[in-house]
Amino acid sequence: MMIKMINAPRTADETGIRRKVLEDLTLKTMYLMGELSLHDLAEHLRLSLRIVDEVFQHLRKDQLCQVTGMAGAVHRIVLTAEGKGRALEALGINQYVGPLPVSLVDYVNQVRAQTVRRLDVSPPAVQRAFEHLVLEPQVLRQLGSALVSGKAIFLYGPSGTGKTTVAETLSGLFEQENVWIPHAVEDDGQIITIYDPLVHHKVDDPATRDSDERWVLCHRPRVVVGGELTIEMLELQFNPVTKYYAAPSQLKANNGLLIMDDFGRQRVRPEELLNRWVAPLDRGIDFLTLAGGKKIEVPFDVLVAFATNLDPATLVDEAFLRRIQTKIRLGSVSREFFHEICRRVCAENKLHYDQGLIEELIDTIANDLGQDLRPCYPRDIVNQVCWAARYEGRPAQLDHESLSHACRTYFISPS
Repeated sequence: MMIKMINAPRTADETGIRRKVLEDLTLKTMYLMGELSLHDLAEHLRLSLRIVDEVFQHLRKDQLCQVTGMAGAVHRIVLTAEGKGRALEALGINQYVGPLPVSLVDYVNQVRAQTVRRLDVSPPAVQRAFEHLVLEPQVLRQLGSALVSGKAIFLYGPSGTGKTTVAETLSGLFEQENVWIPHAVEDDGQIITIYDPLVHHKVDDPATRDSDERWVLCHRPRVVVGGELTIEMLELQFNPVTKYYAAPSQLKANNGLLIMDDFGRQRVRPEELLNRWVAPLDRGIDFLTLAGGKKIEVPFDVLVAFATNLDPATLVDEAFLRRIQTKIRLGSVSREFFHEICRRVCAENKLHYDQGLIEELIDTIANDLGQDLRPCYPRDIVNQVCWAARYEGRPAQLDHESLSHACRTYFISPS
């Protein structure tokens, strides 16, 4: 899906933001930055010089700022005493001084235009994305179908079967598509910051240089939350000092992937979490509450991947499981797949792969230790071999002794 460039506004009215919000942000920025040129101000607000000059003329007419000189062909300006008073009043309302926000209406429209629910996913693309993993063809088919549906995915099975790795790899299918993320969103004077460089990975595309710079072109986001999650973290994060909001995880994940890792082990009960997300999962919308109690409606355009090593039937009731329409069990692997994983791990670690030796390892794990063949075992056991070799100051190699030592260290011996 091709994402269209967002045209830069040509006038203050075309920003979609009320003039008072724009002027207050300008005053706050000037107060904190001191004397600056209109060019510097435009760069900070991510607006054109034409719009900033338009705002400056209004502020100058109201005697809130004055010219101190020239920087090339543009004015250098500073606040008057009255302007500083107005700036302090605006800072008392909120201390946001970043790029000019976009309106909530424009944000909602853009999220819908670049929805994650219409991904163009094909079997070859899925195979390429997961080629570094050894998965059954049926699992790949289920994953591809889930991506096409845009609905939630439940990945379940014992620990060490690759659920988190599979969930994180899903984002690889998004890398060919980019989306626009706003620095911040404004609604009725309330400001919510959205863009997070820790989550949103910026794309430098020369073709978008003339776009609206209040938006950042990024890869589709991938957000991972684990055991630290609380129900409060799913709401707008209001800072009582700065008096504006940070977006919760699901809002930052819009148009992308949200991974609920170790689902069932969060600080919030599973049923409480899913009760919170009944409407979002069903209708694709979420309701967030502002500090004064007002609720705003925002898109919930997120592919949610729940990963758990607990039995889904014990976590949530049937009604909730129905809302998560794709359920994929990842369990133990066959001997053939175990060999293939071992081949790859040996190649990565520059170790000689001995099929007979690995067959004996499989017998030890399955028969002597009574363990299923889990996909994590080859890498974990080879790591033990490499660590022991490094400790002893010798080259690592797979042999009966090194594998036996690794198994004794890694596995709990049966009583």
